[in-house]
Amino acid sequence: MVALVIVKDLAKTASNYFTNRIIPESLKKFITIVLRKKRKKDYSLPGSYRLITLENTLVKVLEKYIANIILKAA
Repeated sequence: MVALVIVKDLAKTASNYFTNRIIPESLKKFITIVLRKKRKKDYSLPGSYRLITLENTLVKVLEKYIANIILKAA
């Protein structure tokens, strides 16, 4: 619900960033969590793990908004 309220202001801010070619460091940061897959015999193999990447929530909203604009234009 909050995304619907802030998306236009967020889009204006993002447009300003893109126009000036500035991307804040906070939008570039991600957190990656490594989880073990269950029932694997050998955890020394990379395939025994699953990577989960957590993005900034505002980045997700912005990506969705831009994707919708591109979809409408196409």
